[in-house]
Amino acid sequence: MDSRVDSTRVLGEAIRGCATPPAVWLNSSTATIYKHTFGPPHGDSGEIGATPEAHDAYSIEVAKAWEHEFTAAAVPATRKLCLRTAMVFGAEPGGVYEVLRRLVRFGLGGKMGDGRQFVSWIHAIDFCRAIDWVIERPTAAGIFNICSPNPILNIEMMRIFRGVERRPIGLPATRWMLEVGAFFLRTETELILKSRRVIPARLLSEGFAFDFPGIESCLIDLKNRSGE
Repeated sequence: MDSRVDSTRVLGEAIRGCATPPAVWLNSSTATIYKHTFGPPHGDSGEIGATPEAHDAYSIEVAKAWEHEFTAAAVPATRKLCLRTAMVFGAEPGGVYEVLRRLVRFGLGGKMGDGRQFVSWIHAIDFCRAIDWVIERPTAAGIFNICSPNPILNIEMMRIFRGVERRPIGLPATRWMLEVGAFFLRTETELILKSRRVIPARLLSEGFAFDFPGIESCLIDLKNRSGE
């Protein structure tokens, strides 16, 4: 909480003190702010709220406080962009793509939990392109969902992942297994089990075109970039 809220407050104070303030201020928010759902997807004005089933109350509390501090900052000469970003898939070491790919290659790439939860994601290239796009458009301000237009069920994503990696077998991970793993990784199962069904409504309506709108083309590209 402090690392997000306090740093945002300090940035706002610094911008107010600039004789020549920056033209644009980007706030890297999170798509987890939206309510856990198996229903219609959330656009940029989707419903916000915690769900006991998703164990996401604290994450949403942090996200809301973070965005509130950003919105409250009085910087009239600076255009503000609040970027609610989904899971970014990139070929760089240490990212979520590498972790999931390793699971698939070890035969552990089955569904996680019941597999019904939606996964919102974006290819790292489209992430960078979207950031450039909102910076360069002087009319772009406020909230933007930074994610692919095609969120996908966890069970379907892992099936496609196995196909790309040519691993026909993928053992599933039950909720209790994920809870044990999350304990040792000092994280929360919400990261995997929450159903995030988010779409980039504003990006699409304002003309942004994705290079990788679908998960299969994304995974094929990243595999090729890894040189294998």
